[in-house]
Amino acid sequence: MWFDIDQRSSVPIYQQLVEGVKEAVARGVLAVGEKLPSVRELAARTAVNPNTIAKAYQELEREGIIETFRGRGTFVAARKIQVDGEEKKRVIREMLRRVLVEAYYLDLSQEELLSLLEEAVREWHREGRGKQCLNGR
Repeated sequence: MWFDIDQRSSVPIYQQLVEGVKEAVARGVLAVGEKLPSVRELAARTAVNPNTIAKAYQELEREGIIETFRGRGTFVAARKIQVDGEEKKRVIREMLRRVLVEAYYLDLSQEELLSLLEEAVREWHREGRGKQCLNGR
């Protein structure tokens, strides 16, 4: 399934759902136009408060990952995020900064971290994912 909720995680549940949907779309598990379960359906399946599911869906809509049509449901949106090159770099640098902080506390060396990053990129391509955004440029 495209969502995996860890009730014991320090990451808020709504954020876990947001990240789960984003990863499922990036990996091709969820396709553009695919219908997502309603807030109530997903809340029932996951035993998560419907308000938490709604918050995750609102965030995903704000980011342009999904779109909701009244009376029809919620669907994976076509990629239409228009971000200039500098904004893309700013977002990735911020994410990498968080990874570096975690690596510091896990006592990972620079070599170990770079090795893990290279391994993750190779694995991503080996799985045939991310051809559109990580195309070896």
